[in-house]
Amino acid sequence: MIDACERAPAWIRTFAPYVPGKPASELARELGLDEAGIVKLASNENPLGVSPKAASAMRAALADLARYPDANGFALKSAIAAHHGVDMAAIVLGNGSNDVLELAARTFLAPGASAVFSRHAFAVYALSVQAVGATAIEVPARDFGHDLEAMASAVRADTRMLFVANPNNPTGTFVTGEALCALLARVPRNVVVVLDEAYTEYLRDEDRYDAISWLQRHENLVITRTFSKAYGLAGMRVGFALAHPDVADLMNRIRQPFNVNTVAQAGAIACLEDTDYVARSRRMNDEGMAQLEAGFARLGLPVIPSRGNFVCVRVGNGAAVFGSLLREGVIVRPVGGYAMPEWLRVSVGLPSENERCLDALRAVLAPGHR
Repeated sequence: MIDACERAPAWIRTFAPYVPGKPASELARELGLDEAGIVKLASNENPLGVSPKAASAMRAALADLARYPDANGFALKSAIAAHHGVDMAAIVLGNGSNDVLELAARTFLAPGASAVFSRHAFAVYALSVQAVGATAIEVPARDFGHDLEAMASAVRADTRMLFVANPNNPTGTFVTGEALCALLARVPRNVVVVLDEAYTEYLRDEDRYDAISWLQRHENLVITRTFSKAYGLAGMRVGFALAHPDVADLMNRIRQPFNVNTVAQAGAIACLEDTDYVARSRRMNDEGMAQLEAGFARLGLPVIPSRGNFVCVRVGNGAAVFGSLLREGVIVRPVGGYAMPEWLRVSVGLPSENERCLDALRAVLAPGHR
């Protein structure tokens, strides 16, 4: 290692970067497959594609690409504020919700501080904590989900942040609004609780709770949302956080001024107006989830009940089955890096894509398959 790298902080030199889902183009190059025939169910994307209203708004925004985007995102913040009933001062825009998760960590964590999160939770939490030299406290999961009581008990004097994903990625597990309220009541007010709601739009009506209303009485709560999932803008990278204005102000001080581009801002504003598209996305997800779960049951494969747009299925040797599925032109997500080596995460796709995945899985699990 060169001298300059040796001088980097130890927590950076031991950093293991986030591994995204494999792109279809990469698999096509590697195995000589026709990219058009590859099914990608690896990254929890919206199979309906882009909202028609968002597509139109983004095409119109192309005329302004020679200009820098609005650094403060006034129009997008106005739309978010109106949609969610919050003050614009409570909003932090991000290049996807990953960006605002990292902003929260950079704002409130440092060497000597600690952060609490669950085992089997989104990898970006651990990465964000390590990137600033803070100490990660990983709490054992309960049935692959958050054990909120244990997480609250894990808070130490040096703890400055606690992460909860609801629904959780990659397991799809869910905790009730009542349980989250109990957690917030128990966690010290000087500990920032980050509630990652990237998949909240997919919740069933009976599971819904209004975390945004809690911001009035819990000044240490930060809620993160994304336009990458139910809103279909994964390629545009736009998300946001909602928080007490004082918290949002600190996060905005270190936010890059042009972190959400012009086209992304236009698309996100239009998505908020396209309620029919979001409702259709949710219906397709419900139907696709039922299709996948029924198919896995026919194959005798256990699943973790999921509230997201993906489901974890136990297949035995996850890495080997993943590799076999790749050769069939089907991309799913291995989760061995989440300490789940026997499982694969499968995103809900179009009906034909779900069936293709089930057919491929049936083939690769058949006796004698090589």
